[in-house]
Order: sequence, then structure tokens, then C-alpha cells
Amino acid sequence: MSSTTVAEFANELKKTPETLLDQLKSAGVPKASAADALTEADKQRLLGHLKASHGTVEPERKKITLTKKSTSEIKQADSTGRARTIQVEVRKKRTFIQRDDGHLAAASETTPAAVEAPAAAPAAPRIDEAELARREEEARRQAELIRRQEEELAEKRRQREEAEAREREQAEKAEKAEQEAARAAAEAAEKKAAAAAAAAAAAAKPVAAPAPAAAAVNAAADAAAAEKAAAEQKAAQAKEDAKAKAAAESKARAEEEAARARDLDERRRKALAEAEAIRAMMNAPARVLVPHKAPEKPQAEKAGGVKGTLHKPTAPAARAGAPAAPGAAAAPAAPGSGKEVKSAKLSSSWAGDPAKKKEIKTRGDASGGVGRSNWRGGPRGRRGNDRGGHEEQHVPAAPVEARVLEVHVPETITVAELAHKMAVKAQEVIKQLMKLGQMATINQSLDQDTAMILVEEMGHNAVVAALDDPEAFTDEDVSAQIAEPLPRAPVVTVMGHVDHGKTSLLDYIRRAKVAAGEAGGITQHIGAYHVETERGMVSFLDTPGHEAFTAMRARGAQATDIVILVVAADDGVMPQTKEAIKHAKAAGVPIVVAINKIDKPDANLDRVKQELVAEEVVPEEYGGDVPFVGVSAKTGQGIDDLLEQVLLQAEVLELKAPVDAAAKGLVIEAQLDKGRGPVATVLVQSGTLKTGDVVLAGSTYGRVRAMLDEDGKPTKSAGPSIPVEIQGLTEVPQAGDEFMVMGDERRAREIATYRAGKFRNTKLAKAQAANLQNMFTDLSAGEVQTLRIIIKADVQGSQEALSQSLLKLATDEVKVQVVYAGVGGISESDINLAIASKAVVIGFNVRADAGARKLAESNGVQLNYYSIIYDAVDEIKVAMSGMLAPERREEIIGSAEIRTVFVASKIGTVAGSYITSGSVNRSAHFRLLRDNVVIYTGEIDSLKRMKDDVREVREGFECGIKLKNFNDIKEGDQLEFFEIKEIARTL
Repeated sequence: MSSTTVAEFANELKKTPETLLDQLKSAGVPKASAADALTEADKQRLLGHLKASHGTVEPERKKITLTKKSTSEIKQADSTGRARTIQVEVRKKRTFIQRDDGHLAAASETTPAAVEAPAAAPAAPRIDEAELARREEEARRQAELIRRQEEELAEKRRQREEAEAREREQAEKAEKAEQEAARAAAEAAEKKAAAAAAAAAAAAKPVAAPAPAAAAVNAAADAAAAEKAAAEQKAAQAKEDAKAKAAAESKARAEEEAARARDLDERRRKALAEAEAIRAMMNAPARVLVPHKAPEKPQAEKAGGVKGTLHKPTAPAARAGAPAAPGAAAAPAAPGSGKEVKSAKLSSSWAGDPAKKKEIKTRGDASGGVGRSNWRGGPRGRRGNDRGGHEEQHVPAAPVEARVLEVHVPETITVAELAHKMAVKAQEVIKQLMKLGQMATINQSLDQDTAMILVEEMGHNAVVAALDDPEAFTDEDVSAQIAEPLPRAPVVTVMGHVDHGKTSLLDYIRRAKVAAGEAGGITQHIGAYHVETERGMVSFLDTPGHEAFTAMRARGAQATDIVILVVAADDGVMPQTKEAIKHAKAAGVPIVVAINKIDKPDANLDRVKQELVAEEVVPEEYGGDVPFVGVSAKTGQGIDDLLEQVLLQAEVLELKAPVDAAAKGLVIEAQLDKGRGPVATVLVQSGTLKTGDVVLAGSTYGRVRAMLDEDGKPTKSAGPSIPVEIQGLTEVPQAGDEFMVMGDERRAREIATYRAGKFRNTKLAKAQAANLQNMFTDLSAGEVQTLRIIIKADVQGSQEALSQSLLKLATDEVKVQVVYAGVGGISESDINLAIASKAVVIGFNVRADAGARKLAESNGVQLNYYSIIYDAVDEIKVAMSGMLAPERREEIIGSAEIRTVFVASKIGTVAGSYITSGSVNRSAHFRLLRDNVVIYTGEIDSLKRMKDDVREVREGFECGIKLKNFNDIKEGDQLEFFEIKEIARTL
């Protein structure tokens, strides 16, 4: 055991030896001089004495501070471009304070006081079952310890009460003894006074002095009475003092015991509650994340109110947690309340909604401003309590009811916008996403399903939000412009298979020749015309019949009142005929069948009717409700009957629309004209469209500068069922978009800008998911060839049809990627994009300008012009066939038998073989067969005959064959020779 002297130890402590000797003497360690040796036991005794004298005899520590330091490097380029290394040092300091109830509260350096969570705190993070079991066992032990302490406290209280009872008995006995003594003393005094008086009376002369004797007797009696009264008063005073002292001590001890009992009961209750919570957490079933479905609204509400949109909900969010007492009116809501949509401030809509101004901006604070570290608590500090030995009692925060909001979730929404809708910080949303297994940044877009699951997890109601409906923002305008519905002309769509005579039929009706101007004699655009007849006006929509124009036919069926189904009498029902029937039935419009080409000799009307009956189109003569009319687009036979049937169907439908109102309708086709800019063909469905009106069409808007009819003649206005061509839009709209006239250009611009942003976000989200899916598919399938294409077309519908047709050509080995698709001529920017992406440029009914052609020639970019859609599809299919990997096939050319094996030291093992069939050449591959089992497959190293290298040996000759990288050959083995040929593949 190591030992030091008193002088050395005093030097270490930086004290004088005399002071250390005095302290050792006080601690009971006998040391006389500075040269005496000190052992470890002596030092421990000294330490215990000093702790006891300074009041720190308890070894338990109440406060622990942990410091962590980490160093990293960041490489950053300076203004000159040189890389610089920056040393980054992060220091973290955490302080842990032990409270009386045994729990540790962690606080950072900037927040030294721990904040107690309210009763309605959010759910704890997930922990494993072992940790839960350990916590439950710890809580159970804590409760058992508290119970034992309560039993010890009760035992001490019982012992104290017994001791107090014994003390009271002893005090009563002592008091009785004092009273007896005082009474005996008083009686003795009385007796003594009486004896003295008797003696005085006997000694005195009876006659001479009777008065002095009586006076002496009275004086003795008064003195005895005064002494007795003083003794009684003294005893009573002592008794009262003892009683008051005992009562004060008993009251103090009772208060102390009651306080300790309350403290123990509170701690036991908390421990039991914690154990019960852990047990409930372990027994609770696992939750399954299911996207929330919006509840169906009652039919009466749907009919009565205006449909809610993303910008303006129908009603304020429901306040599920509204306080019941007036005093709680200022309490803030739980996370997810009091916030509105950031993009909701449309000009003249509902910016002055008073519901926005009622909330207190607490940003997710659920404590109601009660407790420490809150927005209402003022400066934070610590104030000691010097008057009592107990610590400050924490007042529990009053529970605040959570408020459940109705959150409208669009197709895509960023994390920041979603947090703004729920009135919580973005960090809380990101934390919840991490719990769900998804890493996200504050600006990352979330799809609708993920956002709805997240909203439900955070305790709110998620509702699918529709895109901005312009009708929701023009309620006042519509109500102010309600006009009387008047009869309108029917809109008739002509549909059918390609080359069945749809456009020729319309040409005869209009007395025009549109089909002659179409490339290849087939319609590749959707046309809109109106015709004046004897019985009124009729508007016609001519749709393409080629299989690639499915979207155009669907749009035509949605915009029409009546469908004319054209079927060739010599061809019958074809695939596009069946598709047209499905489109018409899906749109719920009546069908009039026109059997064309009845003037041809091979026409068979009965066969056509039977085929249509198989497609559930039953003629009237068979008991159905579909009129059949035989027509000829060449001779005009049956045209009048066809128009009569169409107008008869229109009369039955009783078509009406307001005329003196804002125009609404559908975009039939759109294109980018080089001189006129964006041009759109629209069909007015209700109201009147005038020159100078502000039009909102999908994600574009503009003021109508010019308006032309189908013949190219200018017009000032267009009523219901009239197709016109308008100019003045900012961009080319999508075919099929709805348009309407807006009263305010600013409002139209805001809605169009918002829609364009939403479309872009949706497109990017889908592209990101598709790219990720394609990446994993390519990784699993190996190297995949990709044909990149840039498409420029004359109109929007043709571009859409060509893109869909080319994308359908993709296979597992060759992918088709449309880098860009648009309308208008081929420009230099398109060529630059093709250079960067290594794409092929396709022009459909458009051409490249001089600058684009020169740039394409200098960079080797391939330009392809087409005017017929199936020519483009066929050529792209041939190009994709050339990108396919060739098929490899084996072709057996001969066989041989090994008769002798030669072993040469420098060459290796040579097989002396006899060609049994076919031939063998030096570039052939072989299989070695032993007992008809393949042993090895490889290539021939050398082929010799009579010591000469030869190129080929035929059947019936002997030769020496050296096999490449294989020597384990035996006599009697068979060799099979084959060649691998590559065969070109087609799609």
C-alpha cells in the first residue's frame, strides 16, 4: 500500500502542514509531526470528516454535464476556383439534472430548464419490446420501493405516537406528583400556622391582650393562603406551557408526515401510471397505414352549395376541440390549426375572410401558454427558495383539447406547403415522414397518397382537393348573367373506321372538298363545321378514323349531342367502328348509323346490320332505337334522310342553351401558326363569344384578338353550337380543355399560372417516379437500347396521337423515349436539344427553317419529315429493329472420332482424329462427348494434316486437332463441330 507523509500531502493540497495536522486531529487521525506517514485509510477518514463538516456527506450527484466534440472537413472553391479545405468543429454540451422523483431531465446548454410536457403530449416514438419490458419492470420496482417507504413511514408514525403517549403519561404523573407535593406543603403550612396561633394564645394573658393574639392568628392564615395560591398558579402555568409545547411539536411532526405521505402517494401514482401506459403500449395492435378516403357528402348539400376548391374551401375547417368555457377562449390549438393555404390569395375572391384573423400564431404550441419555456411565460430564470427546505412545486399544465382540421390535399404538394396547411413546423412533418420510412426535404413534392397518410398520422382529416374550378370564382358573375335558355343547334360528331367515307360524306353536305386536301386521302385532324339546312342549322365535328387518333375520337364524343356512325357497306364493322361505338355509349349520346357506299356493286347492307347488332347497336326495324340510313357520298343518295333523322333526334333531345351570357365551351384543336401565334379551334356550348373577351382555356389565357369561322372569314361573335377559330392566347392550349370567358384578366392570369404550376409539379412527380422505376428495370434487365425522339407537329391532336403511337412500339430490349413533343415548325432550339440528348427529330406536316437545317447538317442530326402517320410509325419500327441484338444460332457442320492421342512437350496434347461426317475448319467450335455426355465446349486451337496447317478437312480424312485450353482427351471420344451464326431480328 502506498503512503505519503503529512508534509507531502499538504504540498499536494496546497496547504500548510499545521493546518493539515489540525484537520487530521479533528478527524480522529493521530498525527504529531509533518514527517508522519499517511495511509489511504487515513485519507478516507479525513475526507469523510470534511464532507460531514461541510454538509456534503451524501455521495449522490445531482448534476452531470457531458461534452462532445467532433471535427470534420468541408471542401469549398473560392472565387479563383481553387479548392480550399475548411475545418469545422462542432461542440455539444448537455446537462442532466436528477429530480426528487428519480427521473432525468435532459436540457441543452441554451435551454438549462427542462420543460414538462402537458398531459395531452404526442405519442412517444416507437421502441422495441425489450425496452418496454425493462421500463415496465423499472416502474414496477419504483412502485414497490415507494410502497415500502410508505410502510416504513407508517411504522415510524405509529412508534412516534406510542412515544408521545408514554411521554404524556409521564408528564401527567409528574404533574400529579407536583400537585400532591404542593397540597401537602400547603396543609403543613396551615398546620404550622394553627399551632403557632394556639401557642401564642396559650402564652398570652387572657385578659390583658386579646387583640394582638387575634391579629397574629389572622396574619398567619393570610400568609398560608397566599403561599398556597402562588404554588397553584405556578403549577397551572407549567402545565399550560408543557401542553402548548407538546401540541406544537405534534402539529409540526404531523404536517411533515402528511407532506411526505402526499409526496410518496404522488410518486407511487406516477409510477403506476407509467407502468400502465407501457403495458397498454405493448398490448396495443400495430396500426396499418391506409390512405384516407374523403367522406361522401349528402346529395342535398351537393345540390345546394358551391363546390369547394383548393383556393377556397366551402366552409371553414371544423373546430373539433373548441373550448367549452369562456376563459379558455384564448388557448391556442394543437398542431395543425389556424393556417390557410399560401396560394389562396386570389384578387377579388375571398381575401377578406374573417376566419383567417381569429387564430393566435402559436405554431403548434399545445400548452396553451402554461408552464415554462412558452410564448407567454416571460424571461426564463431560476429562483431559489431560501425560506424552506423543499423545492419548488411544479404546477401541471392545464390540458388543452386538440383541434382537428380538414386539410385539402391536391395531386402534389411540397412539405413546406403541407406543414403550412396543418399549422406545424416543417421539421415536425419531416420527422413524421422519417418515422414512416421516407426521407424528404422541405421543398420536396409529395404525391397525394403519401400526403393524405401523413395528414391522418398527424391527427387531421385529409380531403382530396380538386383543381381550381373557374366556376367557383365566378359565382357572382354567373348569378348576375343568368339568361333564359333558348333552343340551340345540335352538335353532331361523325365517327367510324378509316377510309369509310366520313369526310366525303361531310363534303357532300357542305358542298366542299376537304378530303382532297388531306395527305394520303385520310383525315388526320379534327374538323368543326356548321351547315344551314331547310330545317335549321347543324354543327358537325369530323374525327379521324385511324387507330392512332383514339384521344381525338374520345374528345369528339364528349363534346357532341348526336353521333353519326359511318360504316362502309362493302367493308362492314371494323376495329375503329367498335371503338367509336364504345366512345358514344360512354358519352351517353344517341347514335344514327349511316351505311355509306351503297352505290358500290359489292355492298351488303344486311351483313352490316347483323354485325352492328352483335355490337348491341339494334336498328329500328329490328325493334331497336337506332335509325339506320343508307347513303352514298358520291351520288348524294340518302343524304336528306340522314339530315332528317339527325334533326328528329335533336327535337327529341330539346337542346337549349343561354345566349346572353358569358361563353363556355371546349377546345377542339390547337396549333402554333408562324404568323398568327397560338390558334385554337373552339366549340361554343353556351353563351356568346365576342371579340375582345378574356378567355381562360386550361393553363393558358388571353384576349380574343380575332375570330374566324370554318371558312376563314372574320366574325365578331359566335353563339351556342358554333365552332370558331380564335387568336390571342398566350400559349397553345391542350386539345380537349374547357374554356370560358372571365370578367377579369388578372384573375384569369392567376388561375392559369396556378394551373400551369400544378401541371408542371404533377408531370415532374410522375417523371421522377417513372425514371426511378425505369432505372431499377434497366438494372435488372441489363443494357437496354433507347431511341430518343423529338416530335414537332402542326396541331396538338396530331402530336398527341403520334407520340402515343410511337411509345406503343417500345419493347423490353428497345425503349422509345419522347424527349420533347410540341406544335409548330422545327427551330434551332429543337436541334440543340437533339444534339444534347442524341435524339432523332420528326416533323409531322411541319418543316425546319434555314437556321435549323444548317445546324442539323453541321452536327449530323437526322431530320425526318412525314405527312401520313402510319409512314412515320413504320419507319420508326424499322429503325428500332436495327437496334435489336441479333439472334445467335448454332449450326452443326461435322463430327470426328479421336483414335490416337499424341503428347508433345512443347505443344501439348493433340487428338489424332478421323472425320466421320461433314467437315471441320479452323474457326469452328467443338463439343467433346464421352459416352454421349458433353464434357467440354470450346474452340479449336490448330488443325494439321501431314504436319501442314490446313484450313479445312473433309469427311473420310484424318487430321490432328489441338483443342484450345483443354488436354483431358481419351481415345474413343467424339468431337462435334459447329458454327455460331447471327440472324437479324425484327419487331
